[in-house]
Amino acid sequence: MTKEDKSIRFRARRKMVGQECIRILSLLLAGSLYAFALKYFVLPSKVILTGTEGISAALSYYFESETLFLILYSAFQFALITFAFFAVGRLFALRTLVIVLTVVGLLSILPPLNIAAPEPENERIILVIFGGLIAGVAKALAFRSRGSTGDEDIPGAYFASRYLKPVGFIGIIAAIISTSFGLLMDYLKNGQLETALNTLMYTCIYIFIAAETLNNLYRKFKLTVLTIITKQHDLVRERINEVTPHRTYTYQAVSGGRSNEDYRLIQTIMTYEELPGVKDALNSIEGVGFYYHQDIEGVSRGYFIRPIN
Repeated sequence: MTKEDKSIRFRARRKMVGQECIRILSLLLAGSLYAFALKYFVLPSKVILTGTEGISAALSYYFESETLFLILYSAFQFALITFAFFAVGRLFALRTLVIVLTVVGLLSILPPLNIAAPEPENERIILVIFGGLIAGVAKALAFRSRGSTGDEDIPGAYFASRYLKPVGFIGIIAAIISTSFGLLMDYLKNGQLETALNTLMYTCIYIFIAAETLNNLYRKFKLTVLTIITKQHDLVRERINEVTPHRTYTYQAVSGGRSNEDYRLIQTIMTYEELPGVKDALNSIEGVGFYYHQDIEGVSRGYFIRPIN
């Protein structure tokens, strides 16, 4: 092996180590943000979380015990991480474990802070809105780092890969189950239908904000069709093949409506995760022509998306 080859390998290894360090820091940041959202916004506002977190929260509200929430939360998450290990992927499960351990650890040591008054007549809506935003950001950051914050995000990753649904879609389904359970516990504790309905309204706001924030920040499973009208069709096809070798495309001859000149219309379907790289490659072609993209739905399930792990 030459000295130059050794230098190339060293630089490649150093780059990989740097990328992995950044990913680990992202996982820790995602866990910290999620713990912060739970501790200071979500749990004080008494809204019902989605999935097993919602069941844990509802029982902790009923028995007025944060320790109970930690115990149930930890048990549910480790069971789901075991499922992720076998059904989604080893790396995804291990990175999710890092986030969950960060959440559990911080929830255990973070001091209580009265950021806003949780009563409905005071600032409960502020807690709900900011809790949903921070939780959604944390979930998106976790997914971008190829992990998750656990709970419904694990089946969300599983079903998104197979049925091409946004990861936040599963959260809404899980929320229906946990919210029903939580409202029942609320009614049993307070004996007032008005209180349960009030909790339902705030819970819906939280779930919607968290799910929409996640879907808008993490768009791996959202598809778009890219259309290019160009004379440089050979170069364009070459760039598409270079950036997304697993993608195909269609092209056809078209004519300019005013100029009557000959062009090629090229179309390809890709994820929003792949789109920036393809656009950069197109912009590197001088005189590439005109291109645009638009959201699409209803793509057949056979469409390939790289696994989240």
